[in-house]
Amino acid sequence: MNRIGLVKSIARALVVLLACGGSLVATSASAAYPDKPIVVVVPFPPGGGGDTLARTVMARVSQELGQNVVIENKPGAGGNIGSAAVARSAPDGYTLLYGTNGTHAINQALYRDPGFDAVKDFAPISRLTEIPAILVINPEMLPVKSVPELVAYLKANPGKVNFASAGNGTTSHLAGAQFGSMTGVEITHVPFKGGAQAITAVIGGQVAMMIDVMPNTYPQVKSGKVLALAITTAKRSPAAPDLPALAESIPGFEISAWDALFAPAGTPKPIVETLNRAVRKALDDPAIKESLLTRGTVTVPSTPEELSKHVASEGARWAKVVKQSGAQVD
Repeated sequence: MNRIGLVKSIARALVVLLACGGSLVATSASAAYPDKPIVVVVPFPPGGGGDTLARTVMARVSQELGQNVVIENKPGAGGNIGSAAVARSAPDGYTLLYGTNGTHAINQALYRDPGFDAVKDFAPISRLTEIPAILVINPEMLPVKSVPELVAYLKANPGKVNFASAGNGTTSHLAGAQFGSMTGVEITHVPFKGGAQAITAVIGGQVAMMIDVMPNTYPQVKSGKVLALAITTAKRSPAAPDLPALAESIPGFEISAWDALFAPAGTPKPIVETLNRAVRKALDDPAIKESLLTRGTVTVPSTPEELSKHVASEGARWAKVVKQSGAQVD
């Protein structure tokens, strides 16, 4: 072998060694994750439906990861404050976001500047659940037992009935606004600082009605504290088969919420893959499935790529809902 050939052979060998070394370093870093507690930001107040779902799922994810997962509530602006905080966090896998159709679809259309971009600022990890909502009323305030009776009462008493929501721009706000728009009734919106506070106001008689996600409303329905009139999915739900769908009385009415786990954009792919595996294993646990179904929630684990496509399609769908409802925040 001449000198030039020898030099080329040595160079090729060095390239191979460096590549192997880099691969070993990346594998080692990935294998070490997570080596400290992970913070999952829930951008809503404690005690609401989203907070409860996040705690239930992430407790099981913690077991899969073999590391503590700490829930940190950062409410405000319909989920924008907590979401923006995560978007600005280090992309190291130790600060994650419990995102929803509110943060990653509704708010992108509802706010001129939500403080983050749902697509560009996050690395999708996995979908978590699909969440129907229920129309509930305080039966002492409204003398009705069905959706047609409610619509008739509201038309006979324009502007005299109010509805609660978990805050301006939330799913419950848009659902109530769309209900009014599609039925031609005049109802007054009363926003609260979270779903727990809103349903408490309905129970206490401060507000007459509400359309909110099942994890927040269904326990109160089963305990007899509020009366459920209908579910918001296109068809009846296996979680509450006796409840009629709102679409049976209001053709075309369909609203359901969803949630998912996100990391800041730029999070290394091996970390995203580790988190995705843990989430999917957690959601495949029969005990978790049953626990969530009792609250009216269906598990829908996904790949990061599937979640990315879902966020894009939901952004377009909810933008139409926002426009049709006439809801405004800023």
